[in-house]
Amino acid sequence: MEQTVEYAHATGALSGIWLLVAIPLASAAVLLLLGKRADKWGHWLGVLAVAVPFVLGLVFFISLAGLDAGKRSAELSMWDFITVGGLHVDFGMLFDPLSGVFVLLITGVGSLIHLYAVGYMEHDPGRRKFFGYFNLFVAAMLLLVLGNNYVMLYFGWEGVGLASYLLISFWYTRPSAATAGKKAFLMNRVGDAGLAIGIFLMFATLGSTQYADVFNGVGKLSSATVLIMGILLLLGAAGKSGQFPLQAWLPDAMEGPTPVSALIHAATMVTAGVYLIARSNHIFSANSTLQIIVVSVGALTLLMGCIIGAAKDDIKRVLAWSTVSQIGYMFLGVGLGGGAYALAIIHLLAHGFFKANMFLGAGSVMHGMHDQVDIRRFGGLRKYMRWTWLTFMMGWLAIIGIPPLSGFFSKDPIIEAAYSRGDWTSWLYGTAALVGAGLTAFYMTRLFVLTFHGPERYTDDNKHPHESPFIMTVPLMLLALGSIVAGYLLSTSIPDWLEPVTGRGEGEPVMNKYLISALTLIFSVGGALVAWALFRRGTALQEQPAGVVVTAARRNLYTDAFNEAVFERPGIYLTRALVYLDNRGIDGLVNGIAAGIGGSSGRLRRLQTGFVRSYALSMLTGALLVVGAFLAIQLGWLA
Repeated sequence: MEQTVEYAHATGALSGIWLLVAIPLASAAVLLLLGKRADKWGHWLGVLAVAVPFVLGLVFFISLAGLDAGKRSAELSMWDFITVGGLHVDFGMLFDPLSGVFVLLITGVGSLIHLYAVGYMEHDPGRRKFFGYFNLFVAAMLLLVLGNNYVMLYFGWEGVGLASYLLISFWYTRPSAATAGKKAFLMNRVGDAGLAIGIFLMFATLGSTQYADVFNGVGKLSSATVLIMGILLLLGAAGKSGQFPLQAWLPDAMEGPTPVSALIHAATMVTAGVYLIARSNHIFSANSTLQIIVVSVGALTLLMGCIIGAAKDDIKRVLAWSTVSQIGYMFLGVGLGGGAYALAIIHLLAHGFFKANMFLGAGSVMHGMHDQVDIRRFGGLRKYMRWTWLTFMMGWLAIIGIPPLSGFFSKDPIIEAAYSRGDWTSWLYGTAALVGAGLTAFYMTRLFVLTFHGPERYTDDNKHPHESPFIMTVPLMLLALGSIVAGYLLSTSIPDWLEPVTGRGEGEPVMNKYLISALTLIFSVGGALVAWALFRRGTALQEQPAGVVVTAARRNLYTDAFNEAVFERPGIYLTRALVYLDNRGIDGLVNGIAAGIGGSSGRLRRLQTGFVRSYALSMLTGALLVVGAFLAIQLGWLA
């Protein structure tokens, strides 16, 4: 029998969970409203406004851990937000094992990224405004994961979308940045529409959007309703997390400052979709077809990200497509259901460390190379940027899954779970994840080798690379430490911690699990060795003619061309046709009627001359006509 979902009322220290959102939100308001008066100290307020919620999050997390496993939740109802007819939406927050780990990830990694941004944005005249947007982003993400119903989640969801637009297009004077911001905003709106309709469907069928009410009522819905509801939620998740078919905006988000890239791709925005599916596990676990769709999206996206990432030369875009791929692993995990929910969250948390580490490392390389991003123009940086090289290496080893670093403990179990579905699809999805591991090792090793090893290939503009300042390298060191130890620590604690929320379930793999682990390591090491052999002496400084696969990868597997041909151009033509119809048809009809009435009125107005003799003549003429008509009738002329 399915267990009823209930959340305990927040008491004691946990009654202050609203501060987690209020502090960064208040900081954003101060930084954006005070203007230039806050320029000298605003960036430190921005850092403090994320560090304090991290400390509070730890206090709340420890308080939650002190409760019995079945009672680890704290729901805080603050006020009635919407009460219209049968719709009642509570403005409230929920701190439970799932939201708790997300709070620590967002504020913990976010604090390090904020600290790094103090040095990275030091000479930018808009630094204070940047930190205002940064804090707004964090506040919205915290609201997203702490809301106790889908409407509150949606408010945070939209806040994240707004803040991401402001941050991606922060350097809006560059056309590429302005375009990337608009692209991210519009593509996310597609997913957001799906999420909104899914929430409408919840209310229409279950009468509530509160988590407990929705999860307890799923069993009463038809299979078709659950499937449609899940697909709509999945559409929203794919938009925020950059999964197929809404992945095109994510690599272009690299046009924003590097701290933005790290925050979006490691700790916040792209994890929102994974959170949504994990939080909605009662819905997705209720329909096997829905699970297959989620797993298929994850498997397809992780392979697409690997293939495209292997053909890119921009250091940040390689990491961006790596994020697309790694989030694909997480979707694969949450789609598998059962114990794989926890595995996906473990990989999400570990990914937060090593991907933030590498993005900030890429920013450090750009800082020392005068904003150069082409890895073909690097080489030999290990000699000049020791700390950046060492910390980046920890992230590289972690993401390719070399033991005992975090990726080995977070990604390998997902591959094993993919081989444990219990039917023929085990081979399909498991092999896709296994091939993805080899490709990940290949393109990440290519990136690492071309950047830090081999011959120097600098241009005249960056002949003197140098290490970044201390305020930028310290966050790299701490994130590198997390890249080393986080995987093991998380893998031994998170499954039990999340069991009250996501449940637990184990399948039997179609192969021996030690064989799967060995194959994964062989694929990873093999991919890394191939890349080392190909690129240890450098690469061509100009793009060379390539085969079909490489050409397709350089063009993002033609997904952008497909979107342009199928959606963008028809949309433009449809808009032009509607504008023409509006101008010539609707406006023409309205303007024509107005012109006809105006012309007729003008002609009738000429009869009003203002001369008495004219009016008398008209009256005489009318009278004569009336008398003549009566006479004609009397004489029978008109009979």
